[in-house]
Amino acid sequence: MNADEVDRTRHPFDIRAFARGIDIELTTNVTFFVGENGSGKSTLLEAIATRCGFDPEGGSRDHRFSVESKVSELGKAPEAALSPQRQLSFLRVIHQLETSGQAQFLVSTHSPILLAYPGAVLLSLDGPGITPVEYTDTEHYRLTRDFLGCPERYFQHLFAPDDEEGSDPRKR
Repeated sequence: MNADEVDRTRHPFDIRAFARGIDIELTTNVTFFVGENGSGKSTLLEAIATRCGFDPEGGSRDHRFSVESKVSELGKAPEAALSPQRQLSFLRVIHQLETSGQAQFLVSTHSPILLAYPGAVLLSLDGPGITPVEYTDTEHYRLTRDFLGCPERYFQHLFAPDDEEGSDPRKR
């Protein structure tokens, strides 16, 4: 589809990160898309997969499958969440495949563990465009660091009466 033919008021073109168009350069074998829920991370991955000839549901160019006919209703709803231990195992797999030159990874995640992968490029979809971000500047890293440093401060905020709701516990 020609960019001039796109109705920018319709989803997914109304996503803030796509407002200026999508112009990204994949310069490493490992790229992470970060952002809040609804920022367009998964939508962007699906678009890239489709443009590259892959099925957005998974598989490869030669081996396509449809989740719709094989998965229960429940299976259609959870994404691939991994425990912290499995995330570390996944980092090892990424390292083995990307350093051998056998794979390139484009990953949408909230995980500060995965985002720490050495040499990865992190692209944030939280603003009006897709911009590079440093690991320690991601909200995912900062929020997790601050929470683990003092969970009580967050509980005080989270469990406060409604009239105190909305203040940032990191500023207390």
